[in-house]
Amino acid sequence: MSQQIIPPAKPCFPEPDIKEMKEYVEEILRSGRLTLGEHTKNFERQFAELVGVRQAIAVSSGTSALEIVMRSLSAEEGEVIIPTNTFAATCAAVVFAGGKPVVTDVSPRSMTISAESVERAITPKSKGVIAVHIGGLVCPEIDVIKDICSSRGLFLVEDAAHAHGSRIDGRAAGSLGSAGCFSFYPTKVITSGEGGMITTDNEELSSNAKILRDQGKESFNSNLIIKIGYNWRMPEISAVLGMLQLRRLREFIETRNAIAKIYDKGFDAMGIERLVTPPNHVNNYYKYTLFLPKNVDREKFKNSCREKGVAYSGEVYWPPLHLQPAFRGFIERDARYEAAEEWGSRMVNPPMFSQMTGDQAERVIHVTREVLSELRR
Repeated sequence: MSQQIIPPAKPCFPEPDIKEMKEYVEEILRSGRLTLGEHTKNFERQFAELVGVRQAIAVSSGTSALEIVMRSLSAEEGEVIIPTNTFAATCAAVVFAGGKPVVTDVSPRSMTISAESVERAITPKSKGVIAVHIGGLVCPEIDVIKDICSSRGLFLVEDAAHAHGSRIDGRAAGSLGSAGCFSFYPTKVITSGEGGMITTDNEELSSNAKILRDQGKESFNSNLIIKIGYNWRMPEISAVLGMLQLRRLREFIETRNAIAKIYDKGFDAMGIERLVTPPNHVNNYYKYTLFLPKNVDREKFKNSCREKGVAYSGEVYWPPLHLQPAFRGFIERDARYEAAEEWGSRMVNPPMFSQMTGDQAERVIHVTREVLSELRR
């Protein structure tokens, strides 16, 4: 292979940030305060400002953010409606909190939960809905779903693990429901190494989350356990890395949108179907999603592209929940998932990262065209 492979994703740490991070690490180590210190508080404040909410609570992962929110909203008392096109953590968080996940189909093309699916899934046992923003695209039907939830007395939680900085009608992901749950896993648009964030305007939820993340203690310096919690804390070093990344978020999103425009033009010229961002959205393009022609084998396509130096990433998400062995017990026998299976089985994601160049994007388009031509013969 003559060219270096273009990876599916890659964290971006500019040299000035690496230098500054080293200074912060030395300061933290000398201070002896390695968790739940001033850096965590600053990160929380800055993230709350980004989202436009009163409270942000830093935790150990996006998964823990979801479980904390489910427990804080009393999900154990009933059913929580979720889409099948999501990561396992969305479903597992409901189960671990004592609730019953009700898994629905998704809207064709957007691959997010639809208002129609929510309406059909509501029962007297329903407690709430988790809307998942896929690949950086805020669930397009979020406002209709919010109205449904409000009229039925249900909570609405955003699984915003992909959606840092994404917006709909000028409003930020994480500010649209009872709470938002973000992930800072290494592949995300911004990362803290590992970590997550809860965003909310609900003071009671915020207070409860801070207790649960620290073993259920009434305060950091207390040994009085007032709830059954867990070790869901974010280390100070992770909080600092998160802050350094957060100040780069705007430029990261601008770069990704520039790459997306190149992709739009190139893939449209090939006639490849793609997930389209509506004009009222700001998409952070955590993922760029294409749908392969029905007669193209996905694994052969991905393998051929890799051989030519372009690494397509894992699909978002495949298999969906209703095809995952661990969750079979939560799937109704007569449930149908036509959209998720039709579109999800054809979904692929070309490389997308915050330091990607236009030349690399053009290379991806060229290889994609070449491989599709070969596979269609």
